[in-house]
Amino acid sequence: MDDVERAGHSQGPGQVVAVYGATGHTGRFVVAELAGRGYRPLLLGRDRDRLAALTQDRPGLEARQASVEDPASLDRALAGAAAVINCAGPFATTAAPLVEAALRAGIPYVDVAAEIEANVDTFAHFGDQARAVGALVVPAMAFFGGLGDLLVTTAAGDWDSADEVHVAYGLSSWHPTAGTLAAGAVSGRRRGGRRVRYTGGRLEYHDDALPTLEWVFPEPLGAQAVIGEFTMADVVTVPSHLDVPEVRTSMAAVAAADLSAPDASSPVAVDAEGRSDQTFVVDARVRRGGVERRAVASGRDIYAVTAPLAVEAVERLVTGRTRATGVVSAGAAFDARDFLAALSDHLTLDVPLDAPV
Repeated sequence: MDDVERAGHSQGPGQVVAVYGATGHTGRFVVAELAGRGYRPLLLGRDRDRLAALTQDRPGLEARQASVEDPASLDRALAGAAAVINCAGPFATTAAPLVEAALRAGIPYVDVAAEIEANVDTFAHFGDQARAVGALVVPAMAFFGGLGDLLVTTAAGDWDSADEVHVAYGLSSWHPTAGTLAAGAVSGRRRGGRRVRYTGGRLEYHDDALPTLEWVFPEPLGAQAVIGEFTMADVVTVPSHLDVPEVRTSMAAVAAADLSAPDASSPVAVDAEGRSDQTFVVDARVRRGGVERRAVASGRDIYAVTAPLAVEAVERLVTGRTRATGVVSAGAAFDARDFLAALSDHLTLDVPLDAPV
């Protein structure tokens, strides 16, 4: 029997799931997704006034103030929770204290970190500790890092090694949240302004300019200009369990321009669920020898779709539908194709036949 079952948290819906950063843009989507699935979201955050405002919007939910600088407050905040989802960036600051608190509480930890270095730190610092207590820690369980890893794992199928992975992001636009911009600034400072790539089986930092390429996405998107080596968290999640020396990610040039614009604006809701009109296509290709395998997902609003990704992970964690212990990526923790199929209300999945390179 694993630690989650020993703690009495194996029954799924109806359980309390803590959301740290519940008042943020992504946090609010996660709270809504949990409630929609029958869980009881426990609202956690640093700002008492923002928590109070959220409880007015969602009467009947409990809120607890907690700070990552105060471990005792985190312990009190997580009391009675079956799992915790960390939605509060920058994750360079929040991930380690929340992982430690989750391990003390004996509950699974999931975060939505897109920060490459923060995810590297989580794998490096907590793997042995989590395995020793039979716990599960799943970082980057979000659009960046989690979805790409699930697509790559689905495409790879029975391959446990490959020559190259390339994930291309076809975003129609990118209006970043304040959290995205803050996390990017932290990562930039940690890198000394350099860029990062995954090549030769390791992360490398460099100063050379990023190339502009043409990527042919499935119709109706078709051929698009993309920024090559626009490196995202997939370079941490994918090689954590797939033996591959080259992992590259590319971003639609129009979206990259939006992100870097000096007057970048936040997402604007256009429906009752709070989603923006942004659409996306994620095209994951895995090459071994002369054969290429591919998996493609499309949908709407990268922040909104992070919520079902994170909550589906928690549901599988608390009901014991996992494949590993320790710090693991989505592709290692779960049956990737089944996981994506479970999100059919949020994603359209296409897995073409193998193709010659």
